[in-house]
Amino acid sequence: MVATCLHLVGFVSSFVGWIGVIMATSTNDWVVTCGYTITTCRKMDELGSKGLWADCVMATGLYHCKPLVDIIILPGYVQACRALMIAASVVGLPAVFLLLTVLPCIRMGHEPGAAKYRRSQLGGILLILLALCGIVATIWFPVCAHRETTIVSFGYSLYTGWIGSTLCLFGGCVIVCCSGDAQSFGENRFYYASGSSSPTHAKSAHV
Repeated sequence: MVATCLHLVGFVSSFVGWIGVIMATSTNDWVVTCGYTITTCRKMDELGSKGLWADCVMATGLYHCKPLVDIIILPGYVQACRALMIAASVVGLPAVFLLLTVLPCIRMGHEPGAAKYRRSQLGGILLILLALCGIVATIWFPVCAHRETTIVSFGYSLYTGWIGSTLCLFGGCVIVCCSGDAQSFGENRFYYASGSSSPTHAKSAHV
C-alpha cells in the first residue's frame, strides 16, 4: 500500500512538472533585461524580455517581440538551451505513458508484476533525464544572458522551468527508489474468473 501511494505521488508530481517544462519551453519571459543601468531603465520605463524564441521590448504602451529565427547568428547557448528544453518536453511523453500503464488501477491482461516494474523503472529514469535537461537549460541560459546584458530579474518562464524540473526530479527519484520491487507490482491484483462448478463468478488472486 505504501509503495502504491509513493508511486502515485511520483506520477502526479512528475506529470505536473512535465507540464511546467512544456510551458517554460513555449514561452519567452525567461529573463528581464536592461540595455542601460537599472536606474536608467526604470526612469525610462524601458525593459527587455529575453527567451528561447524571441527578444521583446517592454515600455509604456508598447510590447514588441523580435523572433529569433536566424539560427546561424544565434548564440550557442540559446541553441543549446532550445535543444535541451525540446528534448525534455519530448522525453516526458513516453515517460508519462509508461507510468500511466503501471498505475494500480490499470491492468493489461495477465501481465506479470516484473513487466510493470521494468516499465516503472524506465519511466522513472526518463523523468530524471528530463529533469536534468531542464535544470541545465534553466541555469545555463540566465548565466550566459547576463554576460551579454544586464539582467534585472528572472521571468515567470524561468521559474516555471525550475519548478517543473524539480518536480520531475523528485517524482523520478521516488518512482525509481521508493515505489517497491517487482513483487509488489504483482501483489493485490485480482480478477474474476468463471468457475466450472458454479454459475457465479469466483474471486481469485493473481500474483
